[in-house]
Amino acid sequence: MSRHEKIAHLQEFPPETAQPNIYPLSWPTGTMKMEEIYQAAQKELWDPAQLPWRDFKPEHYSWEEREAIGYWWTLLSVFDASAPPVFASALIKAYSDHEEDVVRRCFMSITRDEGIHEQMCRRSIEAMLGHNDPLTYEPRTELGKRLQKNVRWLFYNGGRYWEGFQVALPQYNLAVLFSSFLMGEIAAATIFHQLATACTEPVFQDAFRKIGRDEGRHMGICLTLMERDYPKLAKEDHALITKQIRAGYLFLSCVLFEPPADFWDLPEDFIRNQREAEEICRKAGFGVPEYEAKKRNWRRAMLNLKSVLDRYDIPFPAIPEVDISGQEVTDVDISDIVPVF
Repeated sequence: MSRHEKIAHLQEFPPETAQPNIYPLSWPTGTMKMEEIYQAAQKELWDPAQLPWRDFKPEHYSWEEREAIGYWWTLLSVFDASAPPVFASALIKAYSDHEEDVVRRCFMSITRDEGIHEQMCRRSIEAMLGHNDPLTYEPRTELGKRLQKNVRWLFYNGGRYWEGFQVALPQYNLAVLFSSFLMGEIAAATIFHQLATACTEPVFQDAFRKIGRDEGRHMGICLTLMERDYPKLAKEDHALITKQIRAGYLFLSCVLFEPPADFWDLPEDFIRNQREAEEICRKAGFGVPEYEAKKRNWRRAMLNLKSVLDRYDIPFPAIPEVDISGQEVTDVDISDIVPVF
């Protein structure tokens, strides 16, 4: 190991620190609207352990129902368990870019929230299956065996996403990332508000309301930053954002709609198994939307996002799966993905 050569005895002041770097110590201000969002995050903090679990009776469900609902939470956790490290990486980037103090705090709050959502997934899976690891769980039913195969393929694809994200993150500035993050937050807020309305199990209903509230707040953070930065966005970044939106649609469709076969690497019976599980969930009072409702929700979320990007003359990609026309984007690979959920 090379030793650092001491220079303090040779000069009065040290040389400038090379950038980007989390130093020098500073707390720049500017976007005061973010302070309101951050204060809301402090007030609305919640703990999955404090939900009414004592009233939850998993034995009231059949094992098929338990495995189907456990599968849905596992599907969600493929996205929610990736969110804390993704936003932690963005937080580090915010520090190295010397972002405003309140922006750094808001990114910190998102990282914390996403960790809470991940813990909700863990507690729900453990409550339904009596086991905290869907990969090593021993299924009780034939459906459970098929769903565990689905889980293994989801886990494989999730690992590919993380590898791609680590490569992609340094290539994009925070302004480009905001559109990707907003994509995930609009989508998440949409599904959780619907689940809170449709679900009959109190502990899950309460969690969905709280998660939906968090995601709406995250959406506000992204929108505020876009309002600040997009008027001065470089033209060359527009094409990157258009591609990111298309990539994000393909990635998030796995949980919000159905995974596109040309993007996700999944076996032929994957969607059939998932549809069977979702029907069992609905009959058990766990309000997973049906196919057409998912399509309507996803289309509405994409049109909301389009209305934001239209303000800044950023071309919106064609999303034919939900009947939205736009710019054709065909060269999307999982290594391009930076959206989170």
